[in-house]
Amino acid sequence: MKNIIFLLTLSPLVWLGCKGDGADSVREIRGGGDGPNSSLIRNPVTADLPLDTNKLARITYEKDTYNFGEVLEGTIVEHTFKFTNTGKVPLTILNARSSCGCTIPEWPKEQISPGQSGVITAKFNTEGKGQEQHKWIYVTANTYPNETKVLLEGVVKPN
Repeated sequence: MKNIIFLLTLSPLVWLGCKGDGADSVREIRGGGDGPNSSLIRNPVTADLPLDTNKLARITYEKDTYNFGEVLEGTIVEHTFKFTNTGKVPLTILNARSSCGCTIPEWPKEQISPGQSGVITAKFNTEGKGQEQHKWIYVTANTYPNETKVLLEGVVKPN
């Protein structure tokens, strides 16, 4: 008896909860609708960017790894990573962050036109560091993929 009462109570809730989940919603999920999220579903990058990722900015590094060899602890290692915008629209670097507070990246704040080049400078303070080091710089930009990375690596010897 309790099961019948439970089912009779639950049935209207299920019916009301599913109301409007017909073919239109399925069409939106598959990318054929014009619902509020349909552009996100068709393009996982973002709703505002074109579907063709070849029309985006692209950051191409001359070299994405720099091996500074062996240095004494306390040395400031500085390197500039050269890059070119090989995409079709201006490149905007939104942020550059390091994997450690001992490494400070600097990047151009202005847009880089297609075909133009720029540099990202990384300064690594080896004070208190020892042994083999790998310091990643993560660059967030209006590219696909939206995050790229470069690497400073080498060995820090104690004084």
